[in-house]
Amino acid sequence: MKHQDLISQMSLEEKCYFFSGKDFWESRSLKRLGIEGMTMADGPHGIRKQEGAGDQLGLNGSLPATCFPTAATVANSWSPELGEEIGRALGEEAASQDVCVLLGPGVNIKRNPLCGRNFEYFSEDPYLAGKIAAGYVRGIQSNGVAACPKHFAANNTELRRMASDSVVDERTLREIYLTAFEIAVREARPRAIMSSYNMINGTYANENPHLLQEILRDEWGFDGYVVSDWGGSNDHVEGVRAGGHLEMPTTGGDSDEELIAAVRDGKISEEVIDRRLDELLDVILSTRAAVNPLKGKPFDKDAHHALARKAAAESLVLLKNEGGILPLKPGAKVAVIGEFAKNPRYQGAGSSVVNCTKLDAAMDLIGETGLEVVGYAQGYPRTGPGDRAMLEEAAALAQKADIVLLYIGLDEISESEGLDRPNMRLPRSQTDVINAVANANENIVAVMAAGSAVEMPWLGRCKALIHGCLHGQAGAGAVLDAITGKINPSGKLSETYALKYHDVPSSPYFPAQERTVEYREGLYVGYRYFETVKKPVLFPFGFGLSYTTFEYSDLTVTDGGATFTIKNTGDRDGAEVAQLYVSAKNPTVYRPAKELKGFQKVFLKAGESKSVTIPFDDKAFRYFNVKTNRFEVDGGEYGVFIGASASDIRLKGTLAVKGTEAPAPYERGKMPSYYSGEIENVSDGEFEALLGHPIPDGRWSGTIGMNDAICQLYYAKSLKARLAYKIMTAMLNRSMKKGKPDLNIIFVYNMPFRGIGKMTGGMVSQEMCEGILTIVNGHAIAFFQGLGKIISGYFKQRKALKKARSME
Repeated sequence: MKHQDLISQMSLEEKCYFFSGKDFWESRSLKRLGIEGMTMADGPHGIRKQEGAGDQLGLNGSLPATCFPTAATVANSWSPELGEEIGRALGEEAASQDVCVLLGPGVNIKRNPLCGRNFEYFSEDPYLAGKIAAGYVRGIQSNGVAACPKHFAANNTELRRMASDSVVDERTLREIYLTAFEIAVREARPRAIMSSYNMINGTYANENPHLLQEILRDEWGFDGYVVSDWGGSNDHVEGVRAGGHLEMPTTGGDSDEELIAAVRDGKISEEVIDRRLDELLDVILSTRAAVNPLKGKPFDKDAHHALARKAAAESLVLLKNEGGILPLKPGAKVAVIGEFAKNPRYQGAGSSVVNCTKLDAAMDLIGETGLEVVGYAQGYPRTGPGDRAMLEEAAALAQKADIVLLYIGLDEISESEGLDRPNMRLPRSQTDVINAVANANENIVAVMAAGSAVEMPWLGRCKALIHGCLHGQAGAGAVLDAITGKINPSGKLSETYALKYHDVPSSPYFPAQERTVEYREGLYVGYRYFETVKKPVLFPFGFGLSYTTFEYSDLTVTDGGATFTIKNTGDRDGAEVAQLYVSAKNPTVYRPAKELKGFQKVFLKAGESKSVTIPFDDKAFRYFNVKTNRFEVDGGEYGVFIGASASDIRLKGTLAVKGTEAPAPYERGKMPSYYSGEIENVSDGEFEALLGHPIPDGRWSGTIGMNDAICQLYYAKSLKARLAYKIMTAMLNRSMKKGKPDLNIIFVYNMPFRGIGKMTGGMVSQEMCEGILTIVNGHAIAFFQGLGKIISGYFKQRKALKKARSME
């Protein structure tokens, strides 16, 4: 162990208290040994360090910081180098604000477009997500701050996320939901990982030895620490045993005393405690040593704002440009319509919300573009039903212009931590504006803000569509630069845009039905499904237009990779993202028709050609074999495709690949849906064959347990508990109608009962939670039994709190 000298001087109590936070954001310190606590803060796309003391849920005001484009946006750049540049700026700002661990990036896969937190995640594809995440991690850690990729793993829905069980087969887990984390860990070596709230196949992620020890540490070589998502610890002793290190936030000594008792009772050895503590101290000491000299050092706000604009510019996706309406010429007469032109949607809602240093809006900058602006109309209210007067005003203004710049997108309710979207549509108020304006002026250039895919039945009414995603504090200027031709859009979609939601492969299985989330679609996520079954889409994965054109030629495929030539055949400089897909010709295991295995973004001046090589790496031909319990290579002939998107393949080659001759893991006759890709109606028998075990019963029982969500009070036997449910639901609905959901209520609403003890800073112990449950599940006599537990637990917890305050 690296820090045996320190650990040998600690008492058992001092050791065990290190595995839970000091408060909401900081780890414990031990002054007599010179160990300072390390501060953690949210920050997938900007630092969110709370001012003063953190509130109970850590959601209140934060210090000003640069709000960079969200992960969903930057993924459209297909540039790990850009991710690394953003990461360096994030690390600099974190150190300036005395933050040792930046809780990001978010690396979860965009399994379904309705997940409310998709804006924080990179892609539906694990290879792309992993490569860009690795760039972020390298950048963040370049000055000693620790990056913390999250949420590990299979956390792909917000609904009851702390009380759900992701039922997923091992192959799908390894190939789709863990590969992005694997790439980030192996290539960038993050010092921290955040475990997810959910269970995976019946075991909570934070106490899952298969995930935290066997895969993360033993197989991938991770050498940092694992922190629970806030309130995500279930059984603290099992968490430490499995490979977890830090339960956050503080439980005021409750969990610490539980761990001490477990060591004394022989349930966990002190040797395990020492090893875990050594791993944790290594990060605490190194990050604190790196951050202390940088604390309070100001960062260049203007330079970081410029970087945020650059990031937005490289991530813009031009989805439609009918008749070459864009770029607009100087002096073009435009009407600007849409609430988001004045008050932009530039980030999502939830724990990632950044108090930005500066915010650009289109209406503040458009006067500098050389366009003639005839006026502005709001067009639609930010939330809620449309307004007839606004519609009429927008239509009247549109008639006065040659071109309409129409700013549209999803509102805050649609993209928030703790909430999943109810559908894949834009708000009705906005589609009404599109139709009304199109009736008055057919030359509509739409600018869309959304962190995940949307249906677009209205697309035919627009001549052009620029997708800015959620472009951060400086994105408005980047969009105007693209509209006027100062920059040439080069972004490509990092997710498929289906024609309608019911085309999405996971739609029959999303969201959770009561307790379990069944991943019946298996490997067929996003383009892997659409390309296999040849189902039409609105925009394919990897799609994006340019103001110039590119020609591909001269493909050569060798054992080392693919080499080809790209030429800019247009009259403008531009960048193209060349994508490499592989396809097994006659696989012995089922596989999607195409899988992304490499990419490169290439800048070319008008008329310029470049030779490009995309190498094959260890992931190019592998699959996970559930019989051998490792990655294998299926030998045979593979198609090697070079494309401008998953469906726009420009060059084709083949390669004979030597296999590892592993035994076939499946009986084909038992899994016809998976071999065909037609996974819309997977039977119980097929899903059990894929899982290798019976499907767990995900139904709620009649009795509410510690891991059931508070929103399940609807089923409580206690009348008072059901009344509490009604009051909480009414409060939540009121906040939703206002357009800005109350995140504290949402968090509590979906939190399991054990979370009351895990998220109240030591005010409530687990024994007190058990007392609350006794009351909830019973009638009159149970009230007094439960009250007895609450009172007993209260006095015990007062002693634990007093001891916790002394353990510094």
